[in-house]
Amino acid sequence: MAQSFFERMGGTYHREGDYLIPDLIVPPAPKIGVWGTRWKRYLKQYHNGIYTGMLLSSKIDAHLEEIARAAEDMFLQLVEQMAERAGITERLKADDQLEWVRQINAIRNQAEETIYREFKYE
Repeated sequence: MAQSFFERMGGTYHREGDYLIPDLIVPPAPKIGVWGTRWKRYLKQYHNGIYTGMLLSSKIDAHLEEIARAAEDMFLQLVEQMAERAGITERLKADDQLEWVRQINAIRNQAEETIYREFKYE
């Protein structure tokens, strides 16, 4: 019996009942998180040529993971620095949790806006 193109390329099958099922391995999904997802949407909307080129050359996942890692690192660093400058401490967290949450959320929003400007998401 002649080999299929799949078999000539090194593919294998396994039998389930009367059927031969190809042994396919799905690559792991990239870990791009919220920042990578936003960057991907930005590229598709405003730089579709670049996005398509990276997609076709299989470079998009690595690029999105790199962007996501850089943005997350920057976000965490900004939140830490801004909280320190604003005097938000564990003491405040213990004394007045609602005030601590309000201030931390405000800082997180400021950090997000900084990242949006820095990475030109808009």
